[in-house]
Amino acid sequence: MHRRLRPTIAGCLAAVALAGGAQAQGSAEDANKSNNPLNLAASFNIQNYYSPSLFGSNAHTNDLLLRPTLPLGPNKLIGVPQIIRGTVPVSTRPKADGSYETGLGDINLFDIFLLHTEGIQIGAGPLLTLPTATDPSLGTGKWQAGVAGVVVDAKPARLLGMLVQWQHSFAGQSSRPDVQSLTAQPFMIFNLPEGWYVRSTGTWTFDLQHGNYYVPVGLGAGKAWRDGSTIFNAFVEPQYSVLHQGTGVPRWTIFAGLNMTFGK
Repeated sequence: MHRRLRPTIAGCLAAVALAGGAQAQGSAEDANKSNNPLNLAASFNIQNYYSPSLFGSNAHTNDLLLRPTLPLGPNKLIGVPQIIRGTVPVSTRPKADGSYETGLGDINLFDIFLLHTEGIQIGAGPLLTLPTATDPSLGTGKWQAGVAGVVVDAKPARLLGMLVQWQHSFAGQSSRPDVQSLTAQPFMIFNLPEGWYVRSTGTWTFDLQHGNYYVPVGLGAGKAWRDGSTIFNAFVEPQYSVLHQGTGVPRWTIFAGLNMTFGK
């Protein structure tokens, strides 16, 4: 394992272990709030995707994602709530000489308009990806724009839904190929007593420009607990790609993280 990955993964696993012994009591309501991408509360998530096995390659990859979320209430210009989320990746990719490159990847932003709040929640809005990667292996070199949509059905016993994102390049380095991608993340979360839950949240990724794709299925566990007005949520979810096309896409992935939801 690349030495820069060890603190990240170890920290995520330690967070889940500490959650099990936390004195603060968790609840299914707290778990749903923390796991719901349409929850109207500020949050900061630290999530990590480590892929120790790739199809057609002996290398590995890692993506540490820093995800702040800011909700905005309705106003005179826009009459529905909004959820603005940023994703700042710190990525590790293999190089041709067998070494690894670690640095900032392409930053992604989306602005979800909450269109339906009663019963099944529905949100949609624009997204933008900025070519901020510090090395060509860590990003596309292209500005990309598209749309994101979210559907969530939350019940005390479970949280079901899907996040879909489509984007296409429109500017950037002329020497780099055009980019068009689609991701779909179905999430199934089943609540247990005291804030514990089981989860499956693999993100299906389709490179529409080149025809490559991978479809992971995950099974993991996590725990949500409250400390004052903040909900902490730690989890680990191994994922295996049951369908794939192309080399270098993940075979196995360990998805782990710590989500913090503030004020609600």
